[in-house]
Order: sequence, then C-alpha cells, then structure tokens
Amino acid sequence: MAKIGFIGLGNMGGPMACNLVKAGHSVTVFDLSADAMAHLATQGAQTASDVTQVCEGADYVISMLPAGKHVRAIYCGENGLINHLDTTTLVIDCSTIDAESAQFVGKTLGDAGVKFVDAPVSGGVAGAAAGTLTFIVGGSQSDFDSANSVLPDMGKNIFHAGDIGAGQVAKICNNMLLSILMAGTSEALQMGIDHGLDPKVLSEIMLNSSGRNWTLELYNPCPDVLENAPSSNDYKPGFMVDLMAKDLGLAQQAAQQTNSATPMGALAKNLYNLMQNQGKGSEDFSAIFKLFSEK
Repeated sequence: MAKIGFIGLGNMGGPMACNLVKAGHSVTVFDLSADAMAHLATQGAQTASDVTQVCEGADYVISMLPAGKHVRAIYCGENGLINHLDTTTLVIDCSTIDAESAQFVGKTLGDAGVKFVDAPVSGGVAGAAAGTLTFIVGGSQSDFDSANSVLPDMGKNIFHAGDIGAGQVAKICNNMLLSILMAGTSEALQMGIDHGLDPKVLSEIMLNSSGRNWTLELYNPCPDVLENAPSSNDYKPGFMVDLMAKDLGLAQQAAQQTNSATPMGALAKNLYNLMQNQGKGSEDFSAIFKLFSEK
C-alpha cells in the first residue's frame, strides 16, 4: 500500500480519494473546503492544514483541480509544491486542462527531478463514486507503469495515450465526440417525437440500427426512456453543461494549434454556450435535448 497525497476534493476528487482510502492506502488530503476535508476524515483519510503537507513522504501526489492555471500555480507557482516534492514522488494530475499546461508542469517538475503524468478521467461523478473511471494517461512508460499501481483503485480502464499532454488531447477528443453525439441524438429523437413516435420505441429502433451510440444506449437525453439517466431525474448531473462547455473550449483551442478542421465541435460548443447563456450551466449536459424539445 502507498502513501498518497490528494489535492482537490470536489465532486470528482472526493470520491476518488475515498476509494484510495478504501483500498488501504495511507491518504493525506487537502482542499480549500473544510467540510470536504472533514468528510474524508470520517472515511479514514488524514487531513493537511497546509497543501505542502500532502508532499511529506508521499509516494504519489494526486490532484484534481478546475483548470490549467490552478495546476500551474499549485505545482510551479512562487510557493509551488515543486519546492517540497521529493524526487521519489510521482505526481499524477487528473484535472482536465489544456495540453500545453500539462506539458509545462511536466517539464518544470522534470527539470527539478520530479516525475509527472497527466491522467484526466472519464466516467463522471457516478464513475468516481463506483471506482469505475477511465484514466487516460500521458507520460513516460516507466511513469505510466508506476501510476498504474494506484489508478486501478479508482478506475476500471487505464490507457497510456503517449507522452505528457497526450492524456489531455485524448480526453478532449473523446468529449468533443460525446457532445456531438448527444446533440445529434437529441435532435433525432425530437424529430421523431414531433412526428408522433414514441421515444422509447424510436430509441430501440435506432439502438438496433446504424444510429446506435453510447448516448442513445446508456445516457438517453429524452426523459423517461432510461430510468437511471439524468434526463429522467430533472437533468441533475452527472456531467454539467458548464464542464462540457469548458472541455469544448479546450478542444477548439487545441484545434487552432494544429489547424484541425472541427466544424461539428465548434457547433457543439456554440450550443453548449447557448445553454449557459440560458442559465442551464449547472444541469446535466444531456439537457441539450431541451434546446430541441422546448417550442
């Protein structure tokens, strides 16, 4: 069992850290929320009064933070953890951020002799709680192998995407496709409803035809088709519109860097930005169905 420092106990990070405790690791946690740390303490984690304490004797330091600027600051800022991390520690950043930030942090830590991988996740809050997340890792083979000693305690599928930053690129490619599938599934279902079709019957037809896709099968955006989908629970997330819009922004930023043609991704970003402008940012991303269903 490993000694692990964990930074960031939000909707994703909290359950991830809890699963590490359940797996028998010695986990020291830090978050700006005292309530979040208190909850982890009840699960058996140790709490740090200062973020630097998570580094003390740690085999791994894992972070789950909102954006690239936060990852840069906490590791490489003026009072960053780069000044406290041991060269035997592997840093695993599970935040979804721009690849450039991941590469900057990886190089800066690497120059100081500290190992780093980016390991963004897919699977949402439910996957974090159940320990079934997918980790998409960027880094050297040896560092991936080391990370793979603890990531299975939080996830079900662990992929090595390539060098540092590759995890972030793969993650945003996946989420861009997911957003396109969700929008297309929503408009197809609504067109059928407009013509008098039962959405359950139409969903079953498409699931057994060439339109079959993950959103239709496991995350149907039409209410009352799948009992456990957010759409059947007033679109409570799940994965928020705000988070999808963030990832689509990262996707468009990445596309500009390589002159990649992503017209569908750009349209999906505009649709999710429209939802944000309508005050629906905290709803599940499948609520895009309402853009087509509300007349």
